[in-house]
Amino acid sequence: MKTKLITREGYNKLKAEHDHLWHEKRPEITKIVTWAASLGDRSENADYTFNKRLLRQIDRRVRFLRKFLPDVTIVDYSPQQEGKVFFGAWVEIENDDGENKKFRIVGPEEIYGDAKGYISI
Repeated sequence: MKTKLITREGYNKLKAEHDHLWHEKRPEITKIVTWAASLGDRSENADYTFNKRLLRQIDRRVRFLRKFLPDVTIVDYSPQQEGKVFFGAWVEIENDDGENKKFRIVGPEEIYGDAKGYISI
């Protein structure tokens, strides 16, 4: 079995995503689906069809997060890592033009939305 590494920040973001989807978004969409289903014919009901699809996407993501989060190894920063390249480190490199770029080395699940400057290993 492959070790799944994640930074503390990445874990917290994924946990927050799970909690938001499960406790806020899913109940909201479930109410809409229930309302749309009560209108009758579901075959031509765009509200029902769209929100039912959205509910399946939410459930799929929640299932993934519930399987993934308990199996990860959280990597925290340690002072012994100072000056070295390691998982979770911010690394600054200089290109041929003398321009500096800053990147963070993370796992593939941390590359999402606002993850600018992140590189997955």
